[in-house]
Amino acid sequence: MESPELSFTLAYVAFSLCFIFTPNEFRAAGLTVQNLFSSWLGSEEIGFIQYHLRRTSCTVLVHSVLPLGYYVGMCFAAPDKNLTSIFQASDGWRAFLLLSVCLHLSSWLLVMYWSCWCWHNHPISRTLQAFVRPSFPRWGAVAVSVNTEFRRIDKFATGVPGARVIVTDSWVMKATTYHVHMVLQSECHVTVTESRQHQLSPESASPIQMLTLRVHSINPAVRSFNISLNSTDYADLRLKLYAPLRNSPNVVIRQTISELFLDTFRAQVELNQPYTLPSGQEVELCIGCMQVPADAKLVRLCQAAGMGNESECQLCSCRPMWCLMCLGRWFASRQDQQRPETWLSTRVTCPTCRAKFCILDICAIR
Repeated sequence: MESPELSFTLAYVAFSLCFIFTPNEFRAAGLTVQNLFSSWLGSEEIGFIQYHLRRTSCTVLVHSVLPLGYYVGMCFAAPDKNLTSIFQASDGWRAFLLLSVCLHLSSWLLVMYWSCWCWHNHPISRTLQAFVRPSFPRWGAVAVSVNTEFRRIDKFATGVPGARVIVTDSWVMKATTYHVHMVLQSECHVTVTESRQHQLSPESASPIQMLTLRVHSINPAVRSFNISLNSTDYADLRLKLYAPLRNSPNVVIRQTISELFLDTFRAQVELNQPYTLPSGQEVELCIGCMQVPADAKLVRLCQAAGMGNESECQLCSCRPMWCLMCLGRWFASRQDQQRPETWLSTRVTCPTCRAKFCILDICAIR
């Protein structure tokens, strides 16, 4: 039969590892530093830099107290060892207690040093100081710029809390457990260095491909860093990343089913009859992405293509409001995800007026 001491040790080690590396179950239960101390940490959306200054400091303090917590727990799990009395405990346990107390006190001294002069000595602040220039005379001005861009809804953000990847208009950032790496897009280039295939994933029933990207900084005061990214997020990253992006020759990025469908979707639409805009009509930005002009129009053409009078497609009177890629993503999102072989032959509703259409009714604007 296992002793209470061994059972507690195994349980505490498992809890500590899960608390530090935070699996999905712990995040769902709220057992994270961010959730437990949310009232003191504040809002990441309002003050990104200030939030992570406090978060990393709080994380250091909480993680450093785990060995001391183990000692306190052993006082109750193994009362026969007399750990509640320092003088009666064995030399090994006294040494462990001394090291645990010193570790926790050292973390307090470190955080106090970081917080001096309005967090001037914190590693994140020192990173920001590398971007001080005439337009940003102090690291606080750089922090304001980062905070402002992070509040924008068009930023790219992905990854777990311990390795989040964030790309804004000017910055590439990686928020880890104890630090936030950052570099200006104008001062870096990104290289896809490795890809790893995982057959099992808790988030997806299908295999996933994880990419490793190296963010190289041309600023000697800023360290380069690696980011890990799911290949399904790679296309969104490319849309937001203006820095040069290169692939290593030996890395093959696997396209998702949706990306493969978009290529086929575009090729099929190119075969359809083009649509000519009426004289004087102007094309506005696509209301889906707000980045490119609307270049697609729904026109009922499937009967002319020989599909018969029984076609369920309907007339769409909407003016051109969507680009071809956004319309393709809408088309794919309305399909049976388990039967991709049927996607091209089905009908969906117009995202604006809900009139039914098929792929033969989509015309590229000329």
